[in-house]
Amino acid sequence: MARSEQASYVRSFSAMSASQSTDFMLKETAPRLGGGFIGSDKLGAYDLVEKMSYLYVRVVKARELPGLGLGGGIDPYVELRLGNYKGTTRHFEKNHSPEWNEVFAFSRERIQASHLEVWLGSKGLVEEERVAYSRFDLTEVPTRVPPDSPLAPEWYRLVDREGKRISGELMLAVWHGTQADECFPNAIHAEETHAVDARINTLIKGKVYPSPRLWYTRLQVFSAQDIYATNRSPHGQVFVKARVGNQLLKTKVCRSTTLNYEWNEHLVFVCAEPFEELLEISVEEHIEVNKHKVIGHCHLPLRECARRTSHDHIIKPSWYDLKRGEEIKEEKFSAKINLCVIHEGGYHVMAESTHYSSDLRPSSKDLWRQPIGLLELGVLRADGLAPMRSKDNKGTCDAYCVAKYGDKWCRTRTIIDNLSPRFNEQYTWDVHDHSTVITICVYHNCLIEKGAKDLLIGKVRIRLSTLETDRIYTHAYPLISLHHSGVKKMGELHLAVRFRPLHGPTCYTAMQSLTYQLCITYNRSIWFTKSTSEKGRWRLWPTE
Repeated sequence: MARSEQASYVRSFSAMSASQSTDFMLKETAPRLGGGFIGSDKLGAYDLVEKMSYLYVRVVKARELPGLGLGGGIDPYVELRLGNYKGTTRHFEKNHSPEWNEVFAFSRERIQASHLEVWLGSKGLVEEERVAYSRFDLTEVPTRVPPDSPLAPEWYRLVDREGKRISGELMLAVWHGTQADECFPNAIHAEETHAVDARINTLIKGKVYPSPRLWYTRLQVFSAQDIYATNRSPHGQVFVKARVGNQLLKTKVCRSTTLNYEWNEHLVFVCAEPFEELLEISVEEHIEVNKHKVIGHCHLPLRECARRTSHDHIIKPSWYDLKRGEEIKEEKFSAKINLCVIHEGGYHVMAESTHYSSDLRPSSKDLWRQPIGLLELGVLRADGLAPMRSKDNKGTCDAYCVAKYGDKWCRTRTIIDNLSPRFNEQYTWDVHDHSTVITICVYHNCLIEKGAKDLLIGKVRIRLSTLETDRIYTHAYPLISLHHSGVKKMGELHLAVRFRPLHGPTCYTAMQSLTYQLCITYNRSIWFTKSTSEKGRWRLWPTE
């Protein structure tokens, strides 16, 4: 697709901006956004990305397939061919009525053929011995425009290479569409999978997944009874150790000449929903330096612990039985420990840097306020990425983007063997606070080659307080990385960003509160009024 872009550089407001290199500056662009998308005036309607056309093929199932060989069995699979590109489904063993339900996408910009060939084969057969064949003329394929309903699949008869009718039918659906189609995220892109094994297609698909919601888990250790310590001269030295995953905390050592010990300490952990881990508690005796002996232990499932969102909610402690170790003789009555385990949800658990936090809400959903606006992000493309691996004696990259904001993280699909990948994917988030930052990272997918940890190419951060409402920002952001040799530019990331406020009673109340604060701060030098000519928007006017 041809582009007509006019670029201008944006300098930072600092003393160093006059001598700043253009390689490290923000570049304003003018891409062709929303070209041809129906309903682009609606929220989240793919109007912040460039239109990309695809040929979609949905392979549903087959029935009454013919048998092969002496046993009469068949291990069927379907192969799609469109010029130099092809896509292959998984195969089924000894199945005459398989069900695949897989969707393939072919970019129309790279199509160099006028017909789509559909082959039905059996695993183990050579190419010349494929079972059946079908053909589609691309000029007769219908076009689907969301929000229309998905195209219904149809049964197609199968023929051999000579055109003779054979038994069996194949259910397919073939249509032209764009990345606004709901099949796009889960589709197998033929131009990507031709370079890699189709079995790792799950490693390059786009994903949208919730970010972990963190809670403070407060463990209050009060006392323990019937603790039989072996070292009783002059006093037994006992402490409590608690573990949640990789987090390990200990109380102070308590000395007592009786069987009862008291600590009255608070241990605080950070745990994530859905609380699948265990709280492991052990009472141990201090024998000597770096030597301890377990007296008793117990395991508490975190999901069964109480949750508290306010200080008015009082949770009483409970007694728990301690299982004794194998070296200590079992007594008639087990030792007990008095604990109180609480998940605190009324606080915001900081999981990011303070200056770049994307979510300032408490952990409990009951304390969340209504959103004040909608953040829309269009990930357009990346240009001039630094080579991250070598293929055919040339540098290349398998890039994807991750957008992190609030309670939702979004990951684009991985573009294989491309230093200037085009993503053109759009995402939306509810905004609850202007003082937040969205982070977009570009990674190199290492799982395709060697299964190592993905490499970070660069990241971009955008502060929402700098965005004007209902304005589309289109910029090329430099991906800068610090190396031993100095600062290096790893490429550019083209984005389109827009913030849309939600006008309603919640925003009206918040604006009234802001008016009061500003009047006090500036000694009533400015005030807010409601303008009817601006459709009820709040504007700032000077006092007379």
